[in-house]
Amino acid sequence: MDKSALFKISYGLYALSAAENGADNACIIDAFSQVTSVDPIICVANVNKENRTHDMILNTKRFNLSVLTKDTPFAFFERFGLQSGKNVNKFENYTHLQRAENGLLFFTRHTNAHMAFEVTGTMDFGTHTLFSAQLTDSAVLNNHESVTYEYYREHIKPKAQTEKKGWTCTVCGYFYEGEDLPHDYLCPLCKAAASAFELRLKD
Repeated sequence: MDKSALFKISYGLYALSAAENGADNACIIDAFSQVTSVDPIICVANVNKENRTHDMILNTKRFNLSVLTKDTPFAFFERFGLQSGKNVNKFENYTHLQRAENGLLFFTRHTNAHMAFEVTGTMDFGTHTLFSAQLTDSAVLNNHESVTYEYYREHIKPKAQTEKKGWTCTVCGYFYEGEDLPHDYLCPLCKAAASAFELRLKD
């Protein structure tokens, strides 16, 4: 089975923000879709249980979503997607933010819209939780074009240097350089387990 076929599915990229007990956090997601149009219900499907944002949403039943644009730099994905809010304050010295009426942060730079949601249901998928939620507030910030995961891979994510040996995540394409992959390693981008990585040369 060639799991790289999954790369052909078109996804958007979004910043998912939450808060609990006075602390804010955010992560990057791609599996977000609208389920109904009247009193809009959406679902967010790839929130990993290892993410601090996951527990905040599970406990508080609310989150905000910022739609990212094509001008989003890789540094943004490094800050909010490639490190854990359990270890660092992702918002330290980051100022392009505002609080929505629900008290949660949303991003004002590299984003064209933001939305607020109240969780209406959950479904457990082992490593991830699917959240269904109702839209409670939203605003358009500008007409900049939304970024897709394909665009991120082709134009934003740095290209690996020629002939590097390492491990490639078969879920999202993240490349881990080195011959030995720790057995308990988790992909920093999609949180896939070490078993999802394949040893290969990276061009």
